[in-house]
Amino acid sequence: MVKPTNTKKSALSEVVTREYTIHLHKYVHGSSFKKRTPKAIKAIREFAVKAMGTKDVRIDPSLNKAVWSRGVKHVATRMRIRLARCRNDDSSAKEKLYTLASFVPVSSFKGLETETIDE
Repeated sequence: MVKPTNTKKSALSEVVTREYTIHLHKYVHGSSFKKRTPKAIKAIREFAVKAMGTKDVRIDPSLNKAVWSRGVKHVATRMRIRLARCRNDDSSAKEKLYTLASFVPVSSFKGLETETIDE
């Protein structure tokens, strides 16, 4: 059996925007109260790295404000997040792409799935 040589897609080829629902409770469950929100921010970063394939993840101030809105102890159970993979304009940057994570307010999470946004 011969395996194809290049089966992995390059993250460079696509500049794309997607909306995800992240279940934050499973990332912060069991954490001490003073570390819950910082742990949620780190979990969002890790999720973005995994989903978008870029090491450079930038958190939008609106997302940071939404995560911290209920304080350090009470993190929201779920959160709707828009991840946009963008080209890095800075010529001296290590990474050619970065991911911008921003908050999407929703009234209910029922029936929501991952959506690709056309720009």
